[in-house]
Amino acid sequence: MQSNERAINREAWFGIAPAVLLLAAVQGYPILRGIYLSFTNTSLLSPNRSTFVGLRNFTALFNLDSFQITMVKTLVYATGSVIGAVVLGLAAALVMNGAFPGRRLVRAMILVPWATPQVAVALVFVWIFNADYGVLNYALSSIGLIDGGVLWLNDPDLAMGSVLLVTIWKIFPFSALVLLAALQSVPASLEEAARIDGARGFAVLTEITLPGIRRTILVLVLFLSIWSLRRFELIWLLTQGGPVRATNTLVVDLYRQGFVNAHLGRAAAIGVVGFLASILITIVYYYVEQRSARRAGEA
Repeated sequence: MQSNERAINREAWFGIAPAVLLLAAVQGYPILRGIYLSFTNTSLLSPNRSTFVGLRNFTALFNLDSFQITMVKTLVYATGSVIGAVVLGLAAALVMNGAFPGRRLVRAMILVPWATPQVAVALVFVWIFNADYGVLNYALSSIGLIDGGVLWLNDPDLAMGSVLLVTIWKIFPFSALVLLAALQSVPASLEEAARIDGARGFAVLTEITLPGIRRTILVLVLFLSIWSLRRFELIWLLTQGGPVRATNTLVVDLYRQGFVNAHLGRAAAIGVVGFLASILITIVYYYVEQRSARRAGEA
């Protein structure tokens, strides 16, 4: 019996081996290559002339005040986009989970921001935020909320908020659809029983609905957090990390170091920092999930 099981396992491993090898080649090599480059002084102008410099790229980065600001801006951007996408996505999911006329149309329309290419989204919002002829300034000045043109993307105090607004608008439909699927898996009988016991809408939400989709929310936060560390197109197209590095995140700084300053070694070091941050987020998620599972088992 055991020999048959070993034979089956061996056949299974042989079956998945090509996919594993392909995945290792496609993803593993670039990661290892990037780690190697982070310990060299490789330049984009002369990539074949590189020498090993150890941790010099990392020490140079962390000694720069500008890189420390970049880390803070990345944290602000990641936290704001994740919280905004989850909260707005949950609100949309709760609405779509109800019964109302045109529900299918609403579910289809909510996908529009997610399905729209990022370049198109950025171009539209650059026009909306334009200080001279933008729709937003025109609307706000028409109702007397502002007197002149507000530099939404060119004011260091407003740029991050504006970029976050665009980002949340772009990604919240994904959160809404994921949370909608989770809401539909919560037994309706539990919510009905809570209402019979006298629980009102908010109490049902916090005591029954949210605990029922807790794991889905955790997984969603994990993916959104990692994606926020990697998001480049929207930020670059809207502000290019400016003004005065107000929206300069890790990925934007990586691009600038590698392809503007031609310093591939330092760009790779920034990539390694982002990679380690993603691993740290995954470890935190695993710890929280295991702790929650132990509490549930004890209960």
